[in-house]
Amino acid sequence: MFRRKPLEERIAERVAQRPPLKEGKHFEHRPALIVFCVVVTIALVKIIGAFFLMKSGLR
Repeated sequence: MFRRKPLEERIAERVAQRPPLKEGKHFEHRPALIVFCVVVTIALVKIIGAFFLMKSGLR
């Protein structure tokens, strides 16, 4: 009655409709860029905070 195509076929159709990737573009999807930036920012804040605590003499 409500027969749908298998998941693999639906994914293949969507991938076939996408334009080719652009040269030099590292993050094709915006959410991946946002997650990457958040992770790098958190890591930098932790490292800078650790250096600040070591400089002030706290352990």
